Amino acid sequence: MVCRVSTTLAPAPRTAPAAAAPPRRRTRVLALPEARWALLSLVAFLAALPLDLGSAPAWTYGPLYAVAYAAGGWEPALEGLRALREKTLDVDLLMIVAALGAAAIGQVLDGALLIVIFATSGALEALATARTADSVRGLLDLAPTTATRLREGGEETVPAADLAVGDLVLVRPGERIGADGTVVEGTGEVDQATITGESLPALKRPGDDVFAGTLNGTGALRVRVGRDPADSVIARIVTLVEEASRTKAPTQLFIEKIEQRYSVGVVVATLAVFGIPLAFGADLTAALLRAMTFMIVASPCAVVLATMPPLLSAIANAGRHGVLVKSAVAMERLGEIDTAALDKTGTLTEGTPEVTAVRPLAGSGLDEDALLALAAAAEHPSEHPLARAIVAAARDRGLRIAPADDFTAAPGRGVTAVIDGRTVHVGRADPTDPTDPTEGAAGAETTVRVTRDGALLGTLALTDRLRADAARATTRLTALTGTAPTLLTGDHAAAAARVADATGITDVRAGLLPEGKVEAVREQERAGRKVLFVGDGVNDAPALAAAHAGVAMGGAGSDLALETADAIVVRDELTAVPAVVRLSRHARRLVVQNLAVAGVFITVLVLWDLVGHLPLPLGVAGHEGSTVLVGLNGLRLLRESAWRPE
Repeated sequence: MVCRVSTTLAPAPRTAPAAAAPPRRRTRVLALPEARWALLSLVAFLAALPLDLGSAPAWTYGPLYAVAYAAGGWEPALEGLRALREKTLDVDLLMIVAALGAAAIGQVLDGALLIVIFATSGALEALATARTADSVRGLLDLAPTTATRLREGGEETVPAADLAVGDLVLVRPGERIGADGTVVEGTGEVDQATITGESLPALKRPGDDVFAGTLNGTGALRVRVGRDPADSVIARIVTLVEEASRTKAPTQLFIEKIEQRYSVGVVVATLAVFGIPLAFGADLTAALLRAMTFMIVASPCAVVLATMPPLLSAIANAGRHGVLVKSAVAMERLGEIDTAALDKTGTLTEGTPEVTAVRPLAGSGLDEDALLALAAAAEHPSEHPLARAIVAAARDRGLRIAPADDFTAAPGRGVTAVIDGRTVHVGRADPTDPTDPTEGAAGAETTVRVTRDGALLGTLALTDRLRADAARATTRLTALTGTAPTLLTGDHAAAAARVADATGITDVRAGLLPEGKVEAVREQERAGRKVLFVGDGVNDAPALAAAHAGVAMGGAGSDLALETADAIVVRDELTAVPAVVRLSRHARRLVVQNLAVAGVFITVLVLWDLVGHLPLPLGVAGHEGSTVLVGLNGLRLLRESAWRPE
């Protein structure tokens, strides 16, 4: 109803076919009970109006007006009485009292007009709220209902909800992927626009992550399920957005706090507007009509609707683009930040090593490819992150990886294997040993030694890979806040300096324990700054909690970081961080606009009624028109253009 914001985004049954893109679901107007009652009220009013204006007998149009009153007013009257029973004054009840008061003094047409516009604006609000829910609920339709699970005995078609972590599923060309997981076999181009917003399909090969609901375009893929379907990216987006929609921002809470007092004030003022002129000899009908008009135009419906539609629309839009904002409070706080602090490993970097240099020793008889292939052959059976990086580098160069015999691994010492009859050892270099050739590393890279039969053949250098969008994200955060972000990391200074140089960050604080990151955040807070902290690990959780707003990288983020953060970037796209900050600021601007519009309308209409003569129909149109206007203004943030990652 008018003056209230419905914030429940209910999930809908998943009915989309597995192999086709589901249609975009939009709530039909007449599917809403508010719309049906409003339509009945309008039809009855329009049928009665010409009979009334044409001086027909009252028995011809009276029942039609009664239908208009009942159809459009029964629900707000019931809600108002329930609120009154709880000793609160619902502004909807004020509208019903005003309409009945108008009818009591013979202004049946004006009262019916108020009911019709009141019911129509309530239907428009319900439709706007439903469309907000549609934008989130439609994500559920992207996930297919069935999947092809591979067993030793062959294939079986099972409900996608029954998939378990570790299951192997076959995704044919043109099918939607049934669960989040990792490609183990096959190559294909996957359309991930629904999750990541990417305009072009992404090439997926063994080892790449894929997401439920994305569309496999070419090539059959075998995918190992890595996450329970109930915890997929799509399901997390819907769940968190629904939870966020049930929260209230500080601005909304403040408005609701004063609403009751304001409503009581409106009732007192209405009695004064009626009683004072009457005491000085004014006509009863004229005094009551003026008082009814005052009650309508002074009601704070537009003010109540000023806050939540923009914030809920922003939450829904961010959710569609893979940023899960946990509450309206969090969305409002994101727009308030004026400085940013970033973690390094897993945030500005991917948190996984890559081979950046291959350095064969002179006289070893090996070139770069031969040295890398030998190291990869020894590391191939290992599951260590450095081993996986070395093997991946060899495969990227198309090198042959020879089979290894007698493989052994010693924690902290590396691996040993027999390759072509000779013993090869690969292990991390000791930077304190002057005989190890670690020049150029300076602590910013990990150096791995490769020996054969005890003779050093060369070294490999590995570094944590910088995210491709790290520099763009820091530049945009700088533009938004007016201050370059601070780098807070537990890593050593050389590694931090390398990342800072690549991203344009000048304020670097390295070697920090978790409490050191918290202190760095609080230091800026004490200086009057509102800090946004972006991190991913367990050690980042205290800083995420201490910051004015915290954002966690969802791809590799720890459970504790994801629980603590105000928002989660599902796809680990750093440019989404400044995008959601910009969206939050846009929402806050719309809130201010709405409050200004509501205040102007109420002030002008109240003064017009007190100083001059405001016709009741015009007062109704102005009041309800402003309510609808601020509601629709907030829903502008549902548009695709409101999300601007660039």
